[in-house]
Amino acid sequence: MSFAGKVWRLLVGIKDGMSLVFLLLFFMALYAILTARPSPAQVREGALLLELDGVVVEEKSKIDPFAVLLSGEPPITEFQARDLVHAIDEAATDDRIKAIVLDLTSFLGGGQVHLQDIGEALDRARAADKPVLTYAVAYGDDAMMLASHASEVWVDPLGGAVIAGPGGSNIYFGELLENLNVNAHIYKVGEYKSAVEPYSRSDMSPEARENYQALYGALWEEWQANVKKARPQIQLDRVTQQPVEWLAAADGDLATAAMEAGLVDKLGSKTEFGERVAEIAGEDGWDETPGTYAHTEFDPWLAEVEPDRSGRKIGVVTIAGTIVDGDAGPGVAGGDRIRDVLLDALDEDLAALVVRVDSPGGSVTASEEIRRGILRHKAKDIPIVVSMGNLAASGGYWVSTPADRIFAEPETITGSIGIFAVIPTFENAAAEWGIHADGVRTTPLSGQPDLIGGFTPEIDAILQSSIENGYSEFLARVAESRNMTPAQVDAVGRGRVWDGGTARQIGLVDQYGGLDDAIAWAAGQAELEDGGWHVEFLGEDVQPYDALIRQLVAGESAGGGDIFAMVAGRERALLARVAGDVERLLSSSGMQAYCLECPPAPSVQARAAVPKGWLARLFTFLD
Repeated sequence: MSFAGKVWRLLVGIKDGMSLVFLLLFFMALYAILTARPSPAQVREGALLLELDGVVVEEKSKIDPFAVLLSGEPPITEFQARDLVHAIDEAATDDRIKAIVLDLTSFLGGGQVHLQDIGEALDRARAADKPVLTYAVAYGDDAMMLASHASEVWVDPLGGAVIAGPGGSNIYFGELLENLNVNAHIYKVGEYKSAVEPYSRSDMSPEARENYQALYGALWEEWQANVKKARPQIQLDRVTQQPVEWLAAADGDLATAAMEAGLVDKLGSKTEFGERVAEIAGEDGWDETPGTYAHTEFDPWLAEVEPDRSGRKIGVVTIAGTIVDGDAGPGVAGGDRIRDVLLDALDEDLAALVVRVDSPGGSVTASEEIRRGILRHKAKDIPIVVSMGNLAASGGYWVSTPADRIFAEPETITGSIGIFAVIPTFENAAAEWGIHADGVRTTPLSGQPDLIGGFTPEIDAILQSSIENGYSEFLARVAESRNMTPAQVDAVGRGRVWDGGTARQIGLVDQYGGLDDAIAWAAGQAELEDGGWHVEFLGEDVQPYDALIRQLVAGESAGGGDIFAMVAGRERALLARVAGDVERLLSSSGMQAYCLECPPAPSVQARAAVPKGWLARLFTFLD
């Protein structure tokens, strides 16, 4: 009885503890719903402060509050590019806003198309006589792209600016897998489909190198052209082609070197920067701390300037992140979730449908589910237009094929028309440990695929045939969409990746333009008059607990610091990419229409910037 009593008391204790936890979570959620939404009453006359302490994305990721609370790590802050553009445009015409301030100290980056859109909005604000000021400790490529559009660029005297340009190294596991006696069975079509090369080679193939050089060369030219146009005094050639000599001329002082090369205008502490802003926007009447100034923060300002909802509805469905099977997302393009969003929208009286794509692709089956969902709207005889963001490659192009018209920017990465699959087997490695497979087969396919016994020639042939058939399906969809023959699509396909400018020349894209241009075109095709329509982002759910979660799980910023902190962040991002490559090899995913050449999303890089959890931090100290 004594033992039974102890067990009973233990169970009662567990029950009481769980009750308290769920009660606490209930009241936390209730508090979040009541208080988390910013109030427009927080809008004050002064500066609009955009403290970009995170990444710019197409679509915010869904936050799992339980996972965040258990990990003890705050989620990376994400800013939707369209929200930033809207906030800046509204500030440009509002008399309450005297200046726009960007604090880029903890900025973790964004896609080139998104940053260009924000830069153009800053240009419009300056044209409306609204000064734009930026501050950071250290400027990298992405921060510099935004800062180039500012009236005044400030940097901390202990910081500086470094421009690296696009590109870098991939990690190749071919020799490692050979040494481990792991057989990576690769099925693909297209000599440019280099997503499989990390598992079969120890270096980059000539075809992949050719593709990378053309792609990154075009993106680098666009980056330089945009920055030089916004900031003519900048000495980019000196900074990027002779970095050692450039820094030596300033005796190793990176901040002074940045100012002498025209990257920044002023050296000063954050307090000195704040005092400068106060000269323009006014003193903060509530806070007398040195360096404070009157300002309105981003969230309450965005709540204040919500767009008009009158007139006919143009729906926008967002396909952002890797395309995967299931209900994943937002922030990841779960095929089932997006299909259901499109199905629900069939009951709405949409005048047109705009498909916003910012994805490197992924699952073929999920891509097809999304494509079929779009075709259901096309069957209602409404205009269908695709707007490509930073990426619309491989599966991202697959889902674009139902469009009546495709818009992209010169910096968009698209194409990568190809399919692959990688399946490892371990028969040789197992044999080294004395593990063998044997049995009886009634057909050549009995027990296949066999990860320990190995693949039969028949299963190998079937899997490769399946990939080739999938590629033929891909070609057929693109050919029908673009009024090309399959042979013409194959000539620009075979896994090759294109920048938006070249994609337009070869017929994969119709027109240059951003999301607003695509929406305007759709409104015109639907014969809607100005002011007679509004935009609704389909499936967009507000997360009322987001702000509360961030407050409860406060932690160190994932960004900020000097040049050494920037280098360390890139190191961790590379390790995270290696982990992703290994996971892709070992996962049980099916046929993939995925673009390896496409840079990883900024949010993925950001999550690698700060180690998560106590174990990860321990390894950081031991590193």
